[in-house]
Amino acid sequence: MIKFLKSLFGINSNTNNNIKVLDVQTFKKAVTNKKVQLIDVRTANEYNAGCIKKAKNIDVFSGKFTSEVNKLDKEKPVYVYCRSGGRSKRATKKIVDLGFKEIYDLKGGILNYN
Repeated sequence: MIKFLKSLFGINSNTNNNIKVLDVQTFKKAVTNKKVQLIDVRTANEYNAGCIKKAKNIDVFSGKFTSEVNKLDKEKPVYVYCRSGGRSKRATKKIVDLGFKEIYDLKGGILNYN
C-alpha cells in the first residue's frame, strides 16, 4: 500500500538512500587530492570568486544543467556543493532523477568549507 501511494504521488523512495549530506571534515577528506566528480552548482560569478580546487561549475539554474550532468559517469560518486546548502540540495534531487546512484552534498556549502 505504501509503495502504491509513493508511486501515485511521485515520491522516489531511492532519493534519500542515494544522497548523503556530509560534514565539512568528511567532505574535505573525500575530495582533497583525489580524482572525483566534484560539482559547484553556483553561478559562474560565484564560482569565479572562489571555489573548491578541481570543482566543475554547473549552475543548477542554467538551462544546461541536465546536459552537463549527463556527461558525468553515473557509476561513480558525485560530490556537490553550493554557497550554503540550499541549491545543492535541489541539485542532488535532480541528479538522482538522472540516474546517479551515489551523491554527496556538502552540509552548509562553501561558506562552511572555508
